[in-house]
Amino acid sequence: MTKNPKKEIVKSPKGMHDVLPDDFKIYEKIIEKSKEIAGFYGFLPIATPHLEHTELFTRPLGETSDVVEKEMYSLKTKGGDSLTLRPEGTASIMRAYAENGMVSWPHPVKLYYLGSFFRHENPQKGRLREFRQFGLEVLGEGDPIIDANIIKIPFFILSELGFKNAIVRINSIGDKNCAPNYKKELLNFYKKKFNYLCKDCKRRFKENPLRLLDCKEESCIEIKSSAPQMVNHLCAECKEHFKTVLEFLDEGKIPYTLDNYLVRGFDYYGRTVFEISLEREANSSALCGGGRYDDLMQLLGGKALPSAGCALGVERI
Repeated sequence: MTKNPKKEIVKSPKGMHDVLPDDFKIYEKIIEKSKEIAGFYGFLPIATPHLEHTELFTRPLGETSDVVEKEMYSLKTKGGDSLTLRPEGTASIMRAYAENGMVSWPHPVKLYYLGSFFRHENPQKGRLREFRQFGLEVLGEGDPIIDANIIKIPFFILSELGFKNAIVRINSIGDKNCAPNYKKELLNFYKKKFNYLCKDCKRRFKENPLRLLDCKEESCIEIKSSAPQMVNHLCAECKEHFKTVLEFLDEGKIPYTLDNYLVRGFDYYGRTVFEISLEREANSSALCGGGRYDDLMQLLGGKALPSAGCALGVERI
């Protein structure tokens, strides 16, 4: 008579984690301070569903983005709908804006959100498959002061939480008027380096050359160091917009460094992009990232809506 094998306790899925009581105290402190400062600047709370129609993300994030190609948790319902656990917050906020008649609200519409997001990527320090974010979105305003404020507010949140060595990395990636010419020059540069690119970058070369600048492979980082810079290809309007953003940051005494190769991983970004990380810490993950996305609503099928936003990573903080 054989004995039944001993059953093991089921563990949490890879890349998912419990927030235990001691950690929860820190989690609540981060959220409460973020809500307090966001509220002071006139942001209102909003919550969107964890599940959205898959198309909401494939359209604006880009079919060739790592998130869409490799990292989304998607499922088919019994009714045949394709749904996805939200991998980021901005597309959902734009969908909620359009669906709930916020176009009739006083503008700009300023919203904050918090909650869990999901990406099926390789778990590592500061990068989990379920992660929590606190996000800020300003919808319906193209003034450069909005870009500066969407940088200043998370910087203040981090300062209030005790980070004294945070620094902003910032760049402008232009708009649909000047970015295409830069992409052509980037392709001409990388064409000569093609054989030295990693496997992923060889694919990016054909599908979205801007993402070549976001590769973390050492060999590709070395190649990038001599690539053309977008700042030299900005049109007059984008150049003036970026200059004004930096002047507002100077006025607010926000420390920043120009990173001419900084890009964000989604197709909807244009003009200002930024990350906030810890100064003097090698390879430190960004605690906050964001930028301007004036074309996002059009990508979703609506009318143009100049907007900007950011998200803070709670686990990383």
